[in-house]
Amino acid sequence: MATTISSLAATHSLHRRCCRSSPSSPSTPARVSFRAAPPAAAAARARRRAAVQVLASSAVLEAPEELATRKLYVGNIPRTVTNDELSAMFAEHGTVVRAEVMYDKYSGRSRRFGFVTMSTVEEANAATEALNETEVGGRKIKVNVTESFLPNIDLSAPEPEPAFVDSQYKVYVGNLAKTVTTEVLKNFFSEKGEVLSATVSRVPGTPKSKGFGFVTFSSDEEVEAAISTFNNTELEGQTIRVNKA
Repeated sequence: MATTISSLAATHSLHRRCCRSSPSSPSTPARVSFRAAPPAAAAARARRRAAVQVLASSAVLEAPEELATRKLYVGNIPRTVTNDELSAMFAEHGTVVRAEVMYDKYSGRSRRFGFVTMSTVEEANAATEALNETEVGGRKIKVNVTESFLPNIDLSAPEPEPAFVDSQYKVYVGNLAKTVTTEVLKNFFSEKGEVLSATVSRVPGTPKSKGFGFVTFSSDEEVEAAISTFNNTELEGQTIRVNKA
């Protein structure tokens, strides 16, 4: 028993010597570098991070509104106008950040309108004043600032649209007024054949029209008759474009 107690005492003494910190020992870890920062410094860093996050969030929220004041809608442009030509047209009145002609994804043809973003609000206003109602390729173009990003969007639930019946005999109808509904479009084209179905394209989740739609018929003859009769005619105060889809 004495031997056992002596061995334990020696082991305990060795353990204390090995684990005691020694300032001169090279193997002793520099614990000071791992200590937590004083509470005041940590709080200051937290406040700075919070300030940066608030500024970043504000920039995200305000950017679309600020962009809307510099982004111009350009309507009734000739179908042959390209992005570069649209940019050059506005470059005379300031720095063009972006110019884009909108094309129909089905026909690949220009939808006769586009958007131009200027670098400042002043340049956007100057371009609007100088180019609105001017003639380009024999057509009077429309130039105005786009609608505000959020406040002017009607978020009320849209009326349910009837199911669209697709067909190989289909026409694309562009430059529709915002007031044109699916029912109005269908009734308008019913004068020249049996309309199977009609639809006005809308912004998803809203009743806001995208300005174009489609009408299907039961024969190719009715398609041709609709194009020859209704292309470049007026519907709800706007001249519509009708072509094969």
